[in-house]
Amino acid sequence: MPAYQFKAARQNGKAVKGTAQAADPAALRADLREQGIFLISCQEAKDKQNAKKMKAKQLAEFCRELGMMISSGVPLIRAISIMAQRDVKPQIKKVYTDLYRDLQKGMMLSEAMAEQGNVFPDLLINMYKASESTGGMDVTSKKMADHFEKMHKINQKAVSAAVYPIILMSVTLVVLLVVFLAVLPKFFEMYQDMDAALPGITQFMLGLSMGIQKHWLVILIVVLILILVIRGVVARPRVKAVLDKKKLGIPIVGKLLRTIYTSRFARTLSSSYSSGISMINALENTRDTIGNTYIAGQFDQLINDVREGQSLSDSIGKIQGIDNKLPASILIGEETGRLDSMLESIADTFDYDAEIALQRMTTLMEPAMIIIMAIVIGSVMISVMLPLPTLYNAIGSGA
Repeated sequence: MPAYQFKAARQNGKAVKGTAQAADPAALRADLREQGIFLISCQEAKDKQNAKKMKAKQLAEFCRELGMMISSGVPLIRAISIMAQRDVKPQIKKVYTDLYRDLQKGMMLSEAMAEQGNVFPDLLINMYKASESTGGMDVTSKKMADHFEKMHKINQKAVSAAVYPIILMSVTLVVLLVVFLAVLPKFFEMYQDMDAALPGITQFMLGLSMGIQKHWLVILIVVLILILVIRGVVARPRVKAVLDKKKLGIPIVGKLLRTIYTSRFARTLSSSYSSGISMINALENTRDTIGNTYIAGQFDQLINDVREGQSLSDSIGKIQGIDNKLPASILIGEETGRLDSMLESIADTFDYDAEIALQRMTTLMEPAMIIIMAIVIGSVMISVMLPLPTLYNAIGSGA
């Protein structure tokens, strides 16, 4: 049941504030009235709805521990109690404690997980919901632990691929700031004293250096505002969908991204379908795990096609942004009647392809960033070196 934050008053007029669970506001009003409290206003508590999502590694640990204890004969409520008593982060401990309390009230595990708001993904909730009706919660837990561990592994590789360019860009920015604020001004003062004509690139760097020195605070504020504006615009669903579509068309990088998205698609679909969830629900679970809003936006049509009787391979083949190997492999599974095992094999294949794709992306980024840094630093050096012959000539003439 949802929790409501309410304002009320007792018969003597004394104000009362608090939080209580009820099926709906009407039920809350009736419950309070039995206590001699009259409801004034209420709203659904948002603390759990806005709770921070558990990361893939944390989900894997949750599923692994739960699966091991259930397979060892530990009752579910006792298993959650043990997990809540362990030395974990306060946020995670609160989640486990809330789960334990909800289970004590008679809730099913999937219901208790759903009560946590956004903490657990719909995929995991639906998987446990299916296992509660069919049995085998320990098997489901271990399967999902493997699923989230592989997701964590791929996510870590993606983060590692982005670390090098970020470090290189940060170092380049720091070096440029030092050069423009401390080194170039001394050279340019010397050039200006010679009263000689300077090359265009030197004049440009001189103006840029002086502008940064005089207006650095304004520039910093403008940059921060631009970052906030860009983040706000990109966060809009329509803009994000357009950008996600454009990313798929970038030479080389687009192909690597399609491989990664297809890997997530195949892994989630395999985990859901092999656990006994219907294909429609499995596709619903897969929608939010891909990480590309343009591809996710095509799922409504995909689900409708499958619901109307079209084959899964044909329906997936219509989605733009998915590697063509996926529908071709699914077609083989449909023809042989071994779709579940074929999906698992496809997922393993695309997991490997995703790792290779991330390695290639890193390999491409490193020389690209080095070239960019060389161009920037080289331009600064050229702007300093070009006037030197003129300076020598002026010194010679003065001698």
